[in-house]
Amino acid sequence: MGISRREFMGVAGAVLGTTLVPLPSTGASGGQATARRVRLDSNENPYGPSKRAQDAMAGARSIAARYPDDLEDQVGRVLAKQHGVGPENVLLGCGSGEILRMADLAFLAPGRKVVAAEPTFEAVLSYARVTRAEATKVPLTADFRHDLPKMASACDERTGLVYVCNPNNPTGTIVKRAEMVAFVASVPESAVVLVDEAYHHFVEDPDYASAMELVPKRRNVVVVRTFSKIYGLAGMRLGYAVGPEDKIAAMAPHKTWSNANAAVLEAALASLDDADHVPKQRRLMNDTRRWLVAELRKDGRTTIPSETNFLMIAVGTDVASVIEALRARQVFVGRRFAALPNWLRVSIGTREETAVFLDALREVVPAKGAEAA
Repeated sequence: MGISRREFMGVAGAVLGTTLVPLPSTGASGGQATARRVRLDSNENPYGPSKRAQDAMAGARSIAARYPDDLEDQVGRVLAKQHGVGPENVLLGCGSGEILRMADLAFLAPGRKVVAAEPTFEAVLSYARVTRAEATKVPLTADFRHDLPKMASACDERTGLVYVCNPNNPTGTIVKRAEMVAFVASVPESAVVLVDEAYHHFVEDPDYASAMELVPKRRNVVVVRTFSKIYGLAGMRLGYAVGPEDKIAAMAPHKTWSNANAAVLEAALASLDDADHVPKQRRLMNDTRRWLVAELRKDGRTTIPSETNFLMIAVGTDVASVIEALRARQVFVGRRFAALPNWLRVSIGTREETAVFLDALREVVPAKGAEAA
């Protein structure tokens, strides 16, 4: 995303009448910066892990010299009980990223196909290149949701994997319960439907449901979850898959040995035992997202309705220059997505961090709505 000052100024008066305001030249940096760096670029939980999880990680020092095999089994059993399956239906990963890689290695190969939305979280498509599988990308609908009928039509006997990120990253949109049920029924049973639910805990739409309920009913559904988002453990790396025993068994040989550390396993057990953590974190971030959307609406700005801890905002021009201008102000936001080049993805931080972002955005791309006049 590198861009020279001259290129930035050239883009500044670009399309759709949007004006990008360059930074005032006040020092060697070429502009003014916020008092501190604000990181809203990776959809993390700004509040971090719960106090119980922090204490559990600190206590893990006493077992740091031992391999965490027993802890892995314990976490697997707890997750299995939570989801109403057996331990043989659960597989841990070093973050959900390793789970996605395992799925690619297990179900793809040269001559096989993976079907996914465009845009979506790209790890599955990236790993597919390693397996030399063919990637089929299906554009989103006009309202930025998975085009499930076209994704189903793209499946054939060569399709090994169908990836559904629900809610979707980067758009924040969801596949609803009835839609998911119909979609899975329309996909060949020989293709594994991999449902990534990294942002599951933020969803409030009553028409949404986790695909976990499909695991006992369909032999080709695997659901992926992570402790990185609502549990605030992105830096500790723990994810997991829940699926039919044969699919989990096919993925397991591709995991690294002892792929979870003792500290994160202890933190996971503490997090799962903390009944207050998830609803509190969901409320904090969703309320801040709603506040931000209301402020953006006052500015006359357009957003994609989101059920996650991030938001897509229309900026009226190629977003690359906006990202750089915000970065110069020490506000870091999501990258440019080629399929949605005029949309800015911002993670939801604390209310203070989100307010800093909003002030910076208003400097970089001035509001033009009637209420802002």
